[in-house]
Amino acid sequence: MAEGAYLGWDFSTQQVKVIAVDEKLNVTYEESINFDKELPEYGTQGGAHVHSDKLTVTSPVLMWVKALDIILEKMKSSGFNFSRVRALSGAGQQHGSVYWKRGACQTLRNLSPDLPLHQQLKSSFSLSDCPIWMDSSTTVECRNLEKAVKGAQNLSDITGSRAYERFTGNQIAKIFKENPDAYSQTERIALVSSFAASLFLGSYTPIDYSDGSGMNLFHIRKKSWSQPCLDACAPELEEKLGPAVPSSSVLGPISSYYVQRYGFNSECKVIAFTGDNPASLAGMRLEEDDIAVSLGTSDTLFLWIKEPTPALEGHIFCNPVNSQEYMALLCYKNGSLMREKVRDESASGSWDEFSTALQSTEIGNCGNLGFYFDVMEITPETTGRHRFNADNQKVLNFPRKMEIRALIEGQFMAKRIHAEKLGYRVVPSTKILATGGASHNKDILQVLSDVFNAPVYTIETANSACLGCAYRAIHGKIIGKYGGNVSFADIMKSAPEPRLAATPTAGAAQVYGPLLKRYAELEQQIVLQSHAPPN
Repeated sequence: MAEGAYLGWDFSTQQVKVIAVDEKLNVTYEESINFDKELPEYGTQGGAHVHSDKLTVTSPVLMWVKALDIILEKMKSSGFNFSRVRALSGAGQQHGSVYWKRGACQTLRNLSPDLPLHQQLKSSFSLSDCPIWMDSSTTVECRNLEKAVKGAQNLSDITGSRAYERFTGNQIAKIFKENPDAYSQTERIALVSSFAASLFLGSYTPIDYSDGSGMNLFHIRKKSWSQPCLDACAPELEEKLGPAVPSSSVLGPISSYYVQRYGFNSECKVIAFTGDNPASLAGMRLEEDDIAVSLGTSDTLFLWIKEPTPALEGHIFCNPVNSQEYMALLCYKNGSLMREKVRDESASGSWDEFSTALQSTEIGNCGNLGFYFDVMEITPETTGRHRFNADNQKVLNFPRKMEIRALIEGQFMAKRIHAEKLGYRVVPSTKILATGGASHNKDILQVLSDVFNAPVYTIETANSACLGCAYRAIHGKIIGKYGGNVSFADIMKSAPEPRLAATPTAGAAQVYGPLLKRYAELEQQIVLQSHAPPN
């Protein structure tokens, strides 16, 4: 019998990706489709549409469906053997939501293998453009939700987070208010993850606990929808959301559509899909005391924890590989797009020149600090570019090389400061696990190591969400077969070890100790000024 393969999918902001691993956890295949380049007819930039108010951000749902059609055809053309796939799982960009129109489930169950998915599903959505994580247009809905549950901290205690504009419950509340016809036509509201799983299952699929924790609707301790939160957002919402399930659940066998069109084995199991950040936790096999940094379109910092301590900053989610434990998360909108912008402005669009700037400037940047928020940031909640010299005086510009170092140092200092506010501590055993596109750049990773005063490791692929889902497919299949006593760590024992990428420069702790204090004070000053009423 041919050796089995396991697929991990990632429906991310800018592309759809897939990874295959074999029984020994080796990556045997990778493919991706970039939305802007390969689906130009949808007119996206960075995979999204930013509306004229600069706050509303959406993506066309049929673009995601068509991308899946194209990537499967690419796999078929390359000779990929679908019959060997024993199980698959996947991830979706967190918080984004998809609105299945009444009757769509029937369409999913009766897909014709003779036609691509996007042709058959074009009338299946009550909203053609879906709100995604970059949206920040729901401030009114956020305040209403916090008021309904008697405050932001109470909401955080229930759902793991205070109300955030990008969180799904607030997006649903806005849609119900502004587009009631679309809401009433909606039979099932899915997250991007559960929507993608539905494409493979040929039926609506439940939201998993971990991705469900990013909605401001899910009670993270009770593992069920919070009725007060549902009631504050929209009517009949529990019915439209459907049930929630543990993230390692086997949803069922793959749709016959894929068996007939691509040659999948009819026994191939679909494991619950989850959010891209929880999937990355699985991909990096995070351990206690470790910090993971995902350097993607958004930058994310996360940690495995046993006891949740929700706060007004950051997020607590159910753990994607152990439903009785939790993960903590800090998210930053100004990630790779901000780095690319400064690269274009200060390094002639060249990553080599960008790296040379980091190599040729001293750690600590001679005391010059920068804050770079071209879009409204999440933590801290502010916008704009702010530069300070060593005397804390505001300056208009930095020289090009100093600008590049100020950006990277500032991004990582912010992450350490906010992590420590949530109770994280860098200890001698701490490892930093880096993933995402910028984890390929050793000079960026050197700054990360220096700021945290801890070694930085990378995993074999930058696509850790995909990899985590391939691992989760194996884990889910085994749990489905043998019961819940097999831990994720047991499955992972033969996985490739992370590679050491950077160790702290001698003296880095002494340089960054005072800078971190200054950075935190200046950040607070910027936030207070940005929220101050005009004179």
